[in-house]
This record gives sequence, structure tokens and C-alpha cells, in this order.
Amino acid sequence: MVTRWPRAAIGTAALALGLLVVLRPGSARAACEDLLPAEAAVPGAPRPVTADDLLRLRDIGEPDASTYRDPTPLAVSPDGREVAFVLSRAEPESNAYCEGLFVMPVDGSAPTRWLADTGDLIINEEPLRGSVVPIGYVTAPTPRWSPDGHWIAFLRRKDGTTRLWRVPASGGAALAVSPAGTSVEDFAFAGDGSKLVFTTRPTAVKVQAAVDREGQGGWLYDKRIMPNMGARPQLPVGLPLATSAVATATGAALPLRGGETAAIKAATQSDEATLAVTRDGRRAWVEARDKRPKSPVRLFAETGRGMRLACDAPACSDGIFGVWWDARGRKVRFMRREGWDKELTVLYSWTPGRSAPKAILKTTDVLLGCLPAGGQLVCLRETSREPRHLVTVDPADGTVRRLFDPNPEFAGIALGKVERLRWRNDRGLEAWGDLVLPPDYRPGTRLPLIVVQYHSDGFLRGGTGNEYPIFAFATRGFAVLSLERPAFFAESVPGIESWDAFNAANNKDWAERRSLLSSLLTGVAKVVDRGVADPKRIGITGLSDGASTAIFAMINSQVFAAASISSCCVDAGTSMAYAGLAYADQARGWGYPPLTRPDPDFWRPYSLALNAPRLDRPLLMQISDSEMVYALETFSALREQGQPVEMYVFPGEFHFKWQPAHRRAVYERNLDWFAFWLQGREDPDPAKAEQYKRWEALRSDRHKLVP
Repeated sequence: MVTRWPRAAIGTAALALGLLVVLRPGSARAACEDLLPAEAAVPGAPRPVTADDLLRLRDIGEPDASTYRDPTPLAVSPDGREVAFVLSRAEPESNAYCEGLFVMPVDGSAPTRWLADTGDLIINEEPLRGSVVPIGYVTAPTPRWSPDGHWIAFLRRKDGTTRLWRVPASGGAALAVSPAGTSVEDFAFAGDGSKLVFTTRPTAVKVQAAVDREGQGGWLYDKRIMPNMGARPQLPVGLPLATSAVATATGAALPLRGGETAAIKAATQSDEATLAVTRDGRRAWVEARDKRPKSPVRLFAETGRGMRLACDAPACSDGIFGVWWDARGRKVRFMRREGWDKELTVLYSWTPGRSAPKAILKTTDVLLGCLPAGGQLVCLRETSREPRHLVTVDPADGTVRRLFDPNPEFAGIALGKVERLRWRNDRGLEAWGDLVLPPDYRPGTRLPLIVVQYHSDGFLRGGTGNEYPIFAFATRGFAVLSLERPAFFAESVPGIESWDAFNAANNKDWAERRSLLSSLLTGVAKVVDRGVADPKRIGITGLSDGASTAIFAMINSQVFAAASISSCCVDAGTSMAYAGLAYADQARGWGYPPLTRPDPDFWRPYSLALNAPRLDRPLLMQISDSEMVYALETFSALREQGQPVEMYVFPGEFHFKWQPAHRRAVYERNLDWFAFWLQGREDPDPAKAEQYKRWEALRSDRHKLVP
């Protein structure tokens, strides 16, 4: 029996290639006036959170704390008094983003200044099996100050090209200083700041032209081609960089002088979280003990005489993600992830050669992108219930002070209650998860449970990939378990000397998948045993590794009553043919059987296609168009067997979906899907009538084989 929600209760709501939506600067300011927020008055009673509240959050840096990478998105002025950053916010109505470059004082004494619009998102590209491909997460554009503090340079993407711009730090006209048509990869101020140097890859244009010429006679099907990304060969890894120089004030081309290329390397290193350099050139850094995968690391520092000192204390190994000197160059401050499955962030102070490290701050909060500024650290901070905001941290006593909140409206929004749960899986590996309950939850009430994966760092927005709105689920009457995955199984296997061996150990008898399944089921059982979750109404979700865990769980357990995945799948044909030659060759090195020697027993624990006759649980697939080929074997097999499956394909998307209109649709459909199957509820919106007609047919036509 299906009940219908009252409308007022509902609220508003690793491989891909796509086109960027262009945000025109002429219309950006008019449409994005509230990119810099006003201080929001807190209403008398907080209102329920909506999916759009989560979708339209203002972000500094990469939105997902679990995929956060160096360099920091923050830039501190040479005098340590101001910090520059790029602020962004999704605009689902126009399927675009508002982005702006801002500067504010570190002491918070004056208003934030909006210096320039920064165009489109810059989507990261990664080397993958010999080719360079976009994966889909955002590259946080780190601005840089001139040595005299008069200028700020930044990257701005427009019409598919990333150019170098500069703007006066005090405010004024921004100017593009790199040529049009070629994307800039990195940059730095040279000398006194009157010159900017930058790198491009001009041979990429020549390689693309050569691919066009090759196409006139047909492209040779080889490892350059990834079928999920189309028939066109991809750009190879390792195209040479070219360095150019321009005048900061005018953009006029200048000759490149000896040593100026090194300025880019030095600037990049200053942004890196694990290298710090004093004014007299002494370094503090983290170094792996050897070249093995997941090799332990150790903290080092140089003395005034150039001696290299190692910190051998347990606190100086593994998990270090930030290293800085104090103003006098005597103490090294560093941050480290440690504790139960790395759930804690700890700030340490170490005097090389004199004392063991001392813990200054220990917290479950996430601190990102920290930089020294005027005797303080300026950092990005987020908690499970607080979106990312700018803070200062006193390295003497660990005092944290809020500097800038990009989302003050959240003070007037009711979020679910959050509790951290901890456990070990059957291999003894530590794991944890955050249990989120509705704001009005009554103890003793059993609720349908949604599992969201596979990291739970920081603000609980939508899981890794941001497709499953955690607090919106809780508002609609679900309990949510946001999982943090345990360490890789292969990390406990001795004698691993290469990444191929590491992956082979994880894949042997699906050891990594079995380890993750044990962790997942243990965490779910804790929620059921508490009397919170209804064991007959448990759903599971996931992207990438999370999707793989969801698939393996659907096949190898009967715990889950419904699922939604954002990427798919591992099947014999998919892995060994549709994914291309480079992937197939790599997979055989991991122990996968060749396509010409079928081995159903090998694939059965992990292949939805082989298990299609017995799956018998509703599955929603919301897939990027460039990954659709990976899902076809599974979808076709499930459909043939009359299983309740539905697939949506999103155009111009990546492994991580980035387009705001798509994310809004994904959010809302996931909320509707689990409400339909686990709560028996339908949204009365007339625009969704056809959706529910299809889903009702899926339910009534279960096991009706396709002739």
C-alpha cells in the first residue's frame, strides 16, 4: 500500500569526459550577488533542511573533504595579514557555478573584498593507464600574491581554456596575462613580482592535430582508446611543459631569464602540505621510508648547519598532511591524522634535536589547507554538522577562532542528530561510521536505514561523490549510517613491493571486497541492535569504491532491501573488453581471467550480471554518459530477468558528477527511490507521475522475463 506525502512536508528539493558549462562574466555578477553572504539572522525556530540547501552550499576549495588534495586553496599575503581564496556556489537553475576571488584580513577586522569573478570550474585531469583524463573532482584554484603584496594572480577558466589573470590586491580591474587558446597549468611571480612566469603544454595542440590526421585513415585500436570515453585516442601522459614570462602590470611578453623557471617549482612547493622552508632556506619535510606502496613515512628537518635530523617518535610517522616552521624557524608544527581508523586531527609542535613532539590540539573536526599567517594558522574547518568555514588556530595552545562563515544561513536550519560509532571487521581492521537520526527522532522507534559511503570526513553532505543527501534523508524520516572505510586489506599483507602486487593482493579471492563487506555488515548490525534500524528496510548507496561495496553486498548478503549506485560495474565482458586494452592488460596482472577463458566461478561473487536471476531487489543506477558502457552488461542482464532496475544517464559528466542541475536531479531521485521502496511513499508532484507509474510497474512485474 502506497501513501502520499503532503506537499508541504517534502520541501524543495573512474573515467569520464564532458564539456564545461560557461559562466559568462557579464551575467555572473547579476546572478550571483549573494555569492558573498550577508550575516543571516537566526530565526526563532530552525526550519527543516532541504536537498537544495545542501546543493547550494558555498565552498572554498574542493567540496568533498574526503577527496581533498594539495595544494591548499588559501593564499596568505606576504605580511601575513590577509588571506585570499576562491568562493564558489552551485546554481542549479542555470546549471552553472558562481565563483569569485576574495580577500579578507586574518584578524577579521574588515569586510571581505570581492576582487574578481573566476569563470568556470577547473576539472582535474589525472594520468590513467598512460593517458591523461578528467576524473571529475574540482581543482581548487590557489591564488598567489606578489612578493610586494600589490598583486594577486589566479587561474580563470572560460570557453574551455584556463588562462592566467592578475588583479590589484587592493581592488581594481583584472587582466588576462597569458595568451588565449592555450591552458596554463601552473604559475608564479618572479623576482620582485613585476614578472609572472607560467607553464603550458603547447604540443597538446599538435598531438590533437595528429590524431585528427590519423582519423582520416582510421584510428588504430590500441591502449590510447578508452571505449567509455569514445573512439578518439586520448592524450598521452608526459607531454613536455613550456615556460613563458609576462609583465605583471601589462601582460606584455618578456624574455625568460635563467632560474625563473624554478620560481614555479618553489611556489608549488610552498603550497604543498608536507614541505616547509624557513627564510634562510632550511627545510622540514615528510619522506617515505622506501618505495613500497603505503610505505611508512618519517618527518625530517634541517638544522642551521645543514644537518638532517629525523623525528623518530611515533607521532612523526604516517598520516602527516601539514608541516610548517614557526616565525623564528625553531619549531616545526605539523598536523597528522591518527587514532581509530585515522578519525582524529592532531596538531603537534616539535623542536628538532631538542624535544619529542607535543600535541597542541586534538579533535575529530576536519582541518584542511592550513597555512601560517601572522603567528597563527589559517585553516578551513568543518564538522559533521557544520559546513566548511575559515578559522585561525593558535599553534601555542590550539585555540580555534572562526574567521569567516560562507554559509551563515545554516544557523537557522535544523539538522539531524549525529553519533560516532566504532567497530572492527572480521579481519581486525578498525572502522567507524556516523549515525544520523531525524531531528525529532524518538528513542525506541525503528526507522528505515540508508547506508552512505565510503568516507565520512567532515560535513555530512552527500557521501563520497556527493550524490546522497544525508541530512535530507534524515529529515524525511530515515536513519543514515555514513561509513568510513577501513584500511586496505593489502596493507596487512607482508612482502608487497609494487602497486600491481598491492592490487593483486586486494583482488585475490576478492579479499578487499570481503573485508569491506564485513565492516559494512558489522556497522549496520550495531544500528539494528540499538533498536534504531528496521532490519527489513535497509538501503545501500555508493559511488566508485562505494558502488563496488554496494554491489558486492547485494550479491553476498540478504541484508539490503534496495540500492542506488552512481557507477557500475565489474563483469567479465565489461572488465576485459568494454573497458579497453589498457585496462584489460592491467586487470590480468591483478589476477582477472582473460576473456577467452571464461571463469564464472571467479566472477560470480562480484558480477551482478551473473547473479541477475536471484538478485530480486530494486536497483537504481544514475550513471555518467561516459561510464554508461560499464553498466550495460549488468542492466541488460537484470532487465532480461525481470528484476526491478532503472538506469538514468547524465550527459557531459565525469566519474564524479559536477553539473548542478544533474546533482539536483540525482539528489531528488534518490530521496524518491528509497521513500518509494522502503517507506511506501510517493511525492504528489504531478511532474513525477510517470516516474511512479514506472516504479509501480517494476514492483508488479518482478520476475517477468523479457521474451
